[in-house]
Amino acid sequence: MMPYEAASEAEKFLAGIVDFPHFVRRTSRAGDSDGLGAPESSLNPTAEGNNAMRFMILIKATRESEAGQLPDEKLLRDMGEFNEQLIKAGVMLAGDGLQPSSKGARVKFSGAQRIVTDGPFPETKELVAGFWIWKVNSKQEAIDWVKRCPNPFPGGESEVEIRQVFEPEDLGPEFTPELREKERQQRAALARNKESPRHVTRNISTLTNQH
Repeated sequence: MMPYEAASEAEKFLAGIVDFPHFVRRTSRAGDSDGLGAPESSLNPTAEGNNAMRFMILIKATRESEAGQLPDEKLLRDMGEFNEQLIKAGVMLAGDGLQPSSKGARVKFSGAQRIVTDGPFPETKELVAGFWIWKVNSKQEAIDWVKRCPNPFPGGESEVEIRQVFEPEDLGPEFTPELREKERQQRAALARNKESPRHVTRNISTLTNQH
């Protein structure tokens, strides 16, 4: 385990305190880590139009990540350079690392009941240690990018899962124009919340006090 001063950036990375674009600016070096540039399918920098689709990229947890083991400087640097490639290609929309499940909880819904279970959770292979959200033109393009990713857990086996995100047109006629407009308004509100995190905290506190 690294001393606090040396590990503070890594801890913030895992905790989701540092957003990826900011993290990349602080940790990356100029140029690609292997000189290969972006995948062939991403030479057109940004996915646009009818072909654009979003994917959530899930980095599966390991025993080490669940034990709270932090990445070393080399991995932080390599990931920073990879993130920079994603950003320059217009692929990356969001991403963060997650703390071990021991710092989390689960809420089980059973009818009107809500049952809370605190972590840690035993099924390590089913847990997630981090994620990205990417915008690309195809699943194959997402696969190509993942294959270029540094091994999230060097020296061992890592697994990264690729899941497509639903778009409004995927939801069929049940997603009515009224519901579409409501979602549009919610996305606009989310964008405002990102710019004013204190406002979000006040809203949550107000809602809590009402119940």
